[in-house]
Amino acid sequence: MKLALIIDDYLPDSTRVGAKMFHELALELITSGHNVTVITPAVGQEKIFTEQSIDGVNVWRFSSGPIKDVGKISRALNETLLSFRAWSAVRHKIKSDSFDGVIYYSPSIFFGRLVANIKKRCLCPSYLVLRDLFPQWVIDAGMVRKGSLVERYFRYFEHYSYHQADVIGLMSEKNVEVFSQANGSRYPVEILRNWAALKPYVHNDLSVSIRKKLGLEDKVIFFYGGNIGHAQDMANLMRLAKSMHSYENAHFLFVGQGDEVSLINKMANDWQLENYTYLPSVNQNEFKTILAEIDVGLFSLSAQHSAHNFPGKLLGYMVQSLPILGSVNKGNDLLGLVNSNNAGCISVNGNDEELLANAIRIYEDCKLRKDLGMNAYNLLKSEFAVPTIAKNIVQRLQELM
Repeated sequence: MKLALIIDDYLPDSTRVGAKMFHELALELITSGHNVTVITPAVGQEKIFTEQSIDGVNVWRFSSGPIKDVGKISRALNETLLSFRAWSAVRHKIKSDSFDGVIYYSPSIFFGRLVANIKKRCLCPSYLVLRDLFPQWVIDAGMVRKGSLVERYFRYFEHYSYHQADVIGLMSEKNVEVFSQANGSRYPVEILRNWAALKPYVHNDLSVSIRKKLGLEDKVIFFYGGNIGHAQDMANLMRLAKSMHSYENAHFLFVGQGDEVSLINKMANDWQLENYTYLPSVNQNEFKTILAEIDVGLFSLSAQHSAHNFPGKLLGYMVQSLPILGSVNKGNDLLGLVNSNNAGCISVNGNDEELLANAIRIYEDCKLRKDLGMNAYNLLKSEFAVPTIAKNIVQRLQELM
């Protein structure tokens, strides 16, 4: 099949999990004999359109204003223009036989018009990989008032995007349940797990050791990597770091970007935490070298969420056979999935005592860390392998042709 993959962020410059996942999907599709073109914005690009190859993946980039780590109004404006700017840039490249299918990723919710235009010209089906129930989570977090003009604006684009999908893939059973409660049976949905390639990164002598760089050679490193924002409730993990301060060989390393970076650094300063280090985002290769050296993979989901996310960062932890430690919103089926497979220790956000007890248990028992990590990798193989995901998406698109 000739497939168009649409996402708002892509390699090599992106540090986000979604970009890594889509690149791994593109590579797997190519390995399976399909022709793949990724369509993605390039912030600040002078030319309206450029084309390049990354690891054999054909990438079309269209010029865009900033949509990450900028003010909310600026981001909303530039995201609203994504489809217009994309179609203006790529329409001359798309003929009636250019694509047999479209796979698009949300967030962003603003690619609906681009997908509609490609489907109309190529008469092909589309698959929406829906990873974030926006704007619902910002309403849950109190950042947007329910019933407001802002909510209605976002809802319009959200549902327009859904209408362009012949199939919508949600990451868990609970998310399907929540989505169906909100939308009824208007949209065709199914479970599509997050995914990752199965090959772990092996640290080599040429790589810069994060342990040596930060003087953490003898520490048990609790690592958080990725978006540091409201949806993650980073104060939850900072309280854990504070509670672990008396455990002299425990160290918390956070790497990433987002709206709550200043918050976590202020908390660390106010509490005078010596067991905490923050580093800004690094590229994917540097990120892999860090993962190869740390001991425990951390994550957090806000207790206010009504959706049930499976953070993509967990897949990076699983690839490296790392134990998973974190907390989720109540009812999230990720808790049962990880705990029942002994792949880590997950508790409900707000239960600080249980999160701390889990952290101490993992910190004190090296064998437990290894056992949990191996189980995490086995869970990855059984549920989240990219070959299985790619095969499922292609099969669904072929059924719709």
